[in-house]
Amino acid sequence: MAWSRRKPHEGREIMRIMRIWTQTLIPPAITMTLYFVIFGKLIGSRIGQMHGFTYMQYIVPGLVMMSIITNSYGNISSSFFGAKFSRAVEEMLVSPMPNWVILLGYVIGAVVRGVVVGALVLLIALFFTDLNVVHPIITFLSVVLGATVFSLAGFVNAVYAKKFDDIALVPTFVLTPLTYLGGVFYSIDLLGQPWRSISLVNPILYMVNAFRFGVLGASDVPIVESFVVMLVFVAGLSFVALHLLKRGIGLRS
Repeated sequence: MAWSRRKPHEGREIMRIMRIWTQTLIPPAITMTLYFVIFGKLIGSRIGQMHGFTYMQYIVPGLVMMSIITNSYGNISSSFFGAKFSRAVEEMLVSPMPNWVILLGYVIGAVVRGVVVGALVLLIALFFTDLNVVHPIITFLSVVLGATVFSLAGFVNAVYAKKFDDIALVPTFVLTPLTYLGGVFYSIDLLGQPWRSISLVNPILYMVNAFRFGVLGASDVPIVESFVVMLVFVAGLSFVALHLLKRGIGLRS
């Protein structure tokens, strides 16, 4: 059956996420709950306030964004590599479907998973602390852009991956360190040099602080700067991803 007659693959991606919700939605929600208990309640009670907020309130936006980033990245990298492994990607590449539609479908699926997981984590956080979203539009835009950036990064990772183990390399050795050093659990104002300057080249710092500004109204970096960084990464990674699809690098046998 022609690809044009099939259900759009972004719809299939969303259906896949919901069909295996016990694997895609529940584990990250449980993990974040443990973060709230350990860091927010046990450690946070000893730390006190940060920028005028309780420690629990301060880390919630960071933990929500962390869950959005990791799940968006993980969804598209595993899904697209699975399509490579089953040779379904080759069918898409020879079909009349434009490359941007292929990319958009996978990105939408990954962003949806990231947003749903983020909403679940935020809902769980309300059992531990009170939150009032100060800037709803900024909150929404930071979620969508942050999820899009790492969806595209996961796509590029999947294109170059030659085996399933390659999918885990970047999250383990790149994504996790950047996340923990991205201001999730602390303000970079607490850091001395050169660590503060090093933190400023971490893109996750800008995503976390954009979301934190939207929820709490507090940020370690200018909000305009945060959105510029995210938009630059979206544009750059989109260009790279489309170039890889056009050239068929790592996709055609």
